[in-house]
Amino acid sequence: MSYNTILTEVDDKVAVITLNRPQVLNALNDELMDELGNALLSFDADDKIACIIITGSEKAFAAGADIATMAKYGFNEVYRGDFISRNWEEIRKVRKPVIAAVSGFALGGGCELAMMCDTIMAADNAKFAQPEVKLGIIPGAGGTQRLPRAVSKAKAMDLALTGRMMDAVEAERSGLVARIFPQAELLKEVKVIAKTIAEMPLLTAMMVKEAINTSYETTLSEGIHFERRLFHACFATQDQKEGMAAFLEKRPAKFTNS
Repeated sequence: MSYNTILTEVDDKVAVITLNRPQVLNALNDELMDELGNALLSFDADDKIACIIITGSEKAFAAGADIATMAKYGFNEVYRGDFISRNWEEIRKVRKPVIAAVSGFALGGGCELAMMCDTIMAADNAKFAQPEVKLGIIPGAGGTQRLPRAVSKAKAMDLALTGRMMDAVEAERSGLVARIFPQAELLKEVKVIAKTIAEMPLLTAMMVKEAINTSYETTLSEGIHFERRLFHACFATQDQKEGMAAFLEKRPAKFTNS
């Protein structure tokens, strides 16, 4: 499909979605979020795709939600229109691994979008922030919920109450970011990671994602029980048989996603 606010490409088993509103540093508006959700669900349904990357430009992953649009809203519009919930949550339906490749600014909604992904890889020029308090609002796309889970309550309070920016080094040290790469190498390096993931058995990768995400939604004992059942389920797959046979025979595994 052709889109107005995003670009898409496929590199082997990896799909790359690039946010593309450069004139406003990829500010997130309804059209972009509609198109992003459509692309994500399309790639999730495509049997040829095993991992998805979301990225932006060198200057900005996304500088936040589109304030020019938001400033006009009143309570009636945002509540009755189900603002954010209506189209920002599509990414949560995606079962395949999704990586955020963040260069430049990931502010407000941009930071929240990155946190909706399964992991964040950052360029050395990346900047993260939840500056909504400066606009008289609070984070509305999960910032007050996902950020403390990633960086601790104390750090999240600091960031959300002051609105200050956190650089890539601090973000990695705090647990928000998994790895940092030189800006010029970011997408190339993230594609290497995505292709590594894509070579793993897809059913197992999806189970890993589901199990880790469940750990944030339940108690430890319930999470362990859920993990154990998925672990048991792996033994019903052909890829478990192949993976263990290949290990014992000291050869590369040939997974068939079955």
